[in-house]
Order: sequence, then structure tokens, then C-alpha cells
Amino acid sequence: MQVANRVILNTGALYGRMLITVFISLYATRLVLNLLGAADYGLFNLISGVIAMLSFLNMAMTISTQRYMSFHLGTRDAHKLRLVFNSSVLLHFVLGLALVLLFEVMGSYLFDHVLNYPASRTAAAKLIFQFMVVSAFFTIISVPYDATLIAQENMVMVAILGIVESVGKLLIALSLQYTSYDRLIVYGGLMALLTILLLVFKQVYCAVKYEESRIRIRKYFDRNLLKEMFAYAGWNMFGAGSFVARNQGLALLLNIFFGTIVNAAYGIANQVNAQLSYFSVTMLRALNPQIIKSEGSGDRPRMLRLAMIASKFSFYLLSFFAIPMMIEMPFVLQCWLKQVPAFTVMMCRLVIIATLINQLSSGIQVAVQSVGKIRKYQVIVSTMVLFNIPIAWLLLKAGYPASSVLISAIVIEVVSGVYRMVAAKNITGLSPAVFTRQVVIKAIVPVLLAAGLSCIPQLFMAEGFVRLGITTLVSIISIVFLIRLIGLTTDETAKVEQLLNRIFTKLQARLVVLKAN
Repeated sequence: MQVANRVILNTGALYGRMLITVFISLYATRLVLNLLGAADYGLFNLISGVIAMLSFLNMAMTISTQRYMSFHLGTRDAHKLRLVFNSSVLLHFVLGLALVLLFEVMGSYLFDHVLNYPASRTAAAKLIFQFMVVSAFFTIISVPYDATLIAQENMVMVAILGIVESVGKLLIALSLQYTSYDRLIVYGGLMALLTILLLVFKQVYCAVKYEESRIRIRKYFDRNLLKEMFAYAGWNMFGAGSFVARNQGLALLLNIFFGTIVNAAYGIANQVNAQLSYFSVTMLRALNPQIIKSEGSGDRPRMLRLAMIASKFSFYLLSFFAIPMMIEMPFVLQCWLKQVPAFTVMMCRLVIIATLINQLSSGIQVAVQSVGKIRKYQVIVSTMVLFNIPIAWLLLKAGYPASSVLISAIVIEVVSGVYRMVAAKNITGLSPAVFTRQVVIKAIVPVLLAAGLSCIPQLFMAEGFVRLGITTLVSIISIVFLIRLIGLTTDETAKVEQLLNRIFTKLQARLVVLKAN
């Protein structure tokens, strides 16, 4: 299959998954919030926050393994692929055990000295914590299989697994209505069981489908490769761990200063942000293997070109739905949750803004990963990210509101983005001036103009579904028009038109075949 066709198929499969899982996940969240109540839901998000944010850690480790697998798929070295997979299995098993030990040591201290929760829920909270530790372990040892599917660009199976996971979470949420036992405990236990079942399926599928993913550690063991992968994964985990520490550190600070109700608002904000981010993350997952394979085959100009396209278009795709969502956030949350915890609207808007800023440098992050020189880069970026915690503590200690924590996070995200551009120059040769001109300016200007136009319906219409629909329509039309007018380079415009023509030609051909039959 041609590269362009493969990217189209993969992107289509992932977007199909996204459209299904977004609605399922949002409805499941509403069910869980209503069935558990705001206090228990906030407690679950507080305790499981480390595990929920493990998605960042899991993604970083997946990228580490995928980087080596995609790189050697580019070099067409089958023996090296087997070495990479088996080394990865051993590596992540050890990392999983280490993380379990770390959680168990930290857990007793957190429950006794840090967390702020009702004393009557102590037993349930500690049991939920153990379920989350189990879930974390099985999530980590599934990384080599996730990386295999992505490196092989089997996004159809990735999409199917994502849908199965979402449906499983919905069934868990529905089952809470029919249990007389403590619903919080039942919810935590079933979520851990779902993680285990998904891992078993991935292991069986990959072993049957891809010969290099069969576990033969004794036969395919390379001490030097293991050390190299451990160092690479370690720096990646350090980088991702800083985001986990930032998010969970902010959750702990909000809990200490404001209690579990604010944790519920923060958890919902992260849930909304995660669902919206699918729009941009989906395209990145389809492009990442091609970016890394380009570096593996020695074609750095193509790698940098794809990285800039990934940055710009992931920002655009997130903006399509982020703009109307932020404008109509109070109405959307009221329709979705019915009972909206205090501070939720404000937190949702600020978290989405921070993610939009991060998306502008998302392609740079993949480009740096593909080259492999990440130690200094990860140390500096991670240090910037971790500064969120002491700054947030100072702000809250000084009496500033909860919103100040996320506003400071936005400022730090901007500073981190500037550094990523400078680092990319040293590691990959990407010019900061070129990136700023072709990506940052061309991305921000049309989106800001479209945001201004999308606010117009609020001036003349009352809140409701009609205004939500018109705001969304105005947002999408204005973004598409402004992107086409000022957001694309001449080369990008030509390639987008070629891609659309190819898609329409295929659709027409299939329609002709269907009519003939």
C-alpha cells in the first residue's frame, strides 16, 4: 500500500474510533458522576489521578519502543526488530515492578499525611488505590504490544481496541446501577479487570500477527541494546513523569487547599480535554511512524517537513472543536453532567488553552524522538514543567483562587514551547525562524480570528441548542476558510488539494461499483 493511502486509511480508522469513543466516554463519565456523587467521584479522581495520568507515561514509553521498531522497519532489519521487541518486554516488566514498589511506598505516606478526604471513606480509598496499582502494572507491560501495533501502522486494530475499551467502561458504568455493594470499590475493581483483559488480547493478537512480537528473550537478548533502550526509555519516562507529577501535584494542592469538590472539577476538566485532544492526537498517531521511518531511512528533510505538518494540523484539528466548546462550555457541561461541580467551567477552558499551546510544538517532540538525542532536552523541558508545582503552591498560599494554578501552567507551557524550538535547532537542524513563520504564526492567526467570529452568536442569541449549533457551524466554516486563506503554505495547499482529490476519486469509484452491483 502506498504511504499516502496508508496514512489516509490509518487516519480514517482512528477518527472512526474517536467519534465512537468520545460520545461513549462522555456518557460514561456522566453516569459515573451521577451514580458515585461529586464527593466520591472527586475521591476516585484524586486517588486514580496518578494512574489516569499514566496515559502520558504509557504514551512516552510506547513512543520509546515504537521509535526503535519504526526506525528498524525503516532500515528493514528483521533481526533487530526481534531484539527490540524482546528487550522491550523485559524492560517494561522490570519497570512495572519498580513502579508498583514506588506506589506502595508512597501510598502509606499519602494516605496518612497528604490526602484530604472523608474519614469514613478511608477503607474504600485504600482499596481503590490497590486496584489502581494493579492497573498501572498491566498497563506498563502492555506497552511493547501497543508499540508494535503503532510501528506496524495497524491503526485499524488500534481503533478496534479503543472502541472495545470505551464500550467496556460504559458497561462498567451501567453495572453500577445494579450493585448493592460500595459502588466506588466496584468501579475501581472492574476498571482494573478491564486493563488485564485488554492486555491478554493484545498479547495473543500480536504473537499471531507479527513474528517479531513472539516472546523469546533467551534467544533474542542483546545487553547493549537493552542498556540503550533503558536509557532512552528512562529519559522519556522522566519527561512524561514530569507531566504526571505536574498534573497530580496540582490535583494534590487543589485538594489540600479546597477539598474533593474542586478535585471533581479538575478531573472533569482533564476528561473534557482528553476527549477533545483525540482530534489532534489521532493525526499524530497516524503520522508518527512515517516521521520516525523517514529518519531511519536517512531522509531528514522529509522527517522535518512531516514534523511541521504534524504540529500545525494537530493544532488546527483541536481548534475545530475546542473553540465552540470553550465558548459554550457552561451550556455543554449542564447538558452533559446535569450536576456541574463548582469551578468546572473555568478549569475546562484553561486546561484546553494549555493543550492548544502544547499542540503547536507536538511535531517538534516527535522529531526529537526520532533522532534519539533526548537527554538534555528532556531534563530542561521536564524541569520547566515541574516548576508548576512550587509556583502553584506559592500562589495558593498567597490566597489566589484555584484558577491561578492553571493560568501559571499556561505561561509555563508557552516558555516550554519556545525552548522546544531552540532545542530542535540543535538536535534536528530545524530553523526556529522557519518554524515560527510557517507553523506558529500561520496556525495562531486564523484560529484567533475564527474564535472572534465564533463569539458573535452570543451577542444576539439566548443560550440553548440552537446557539450551540450556530456557534459550532460558524467556528468550523471560519476556521476552514481562514486556514485555506492564510494558514497554509503554497506547497501544503497543493498537497491538501491532491489528497482531497484522491479521496473524492476513490469515493466516486466505489459509488460506481455499488451502482453497477
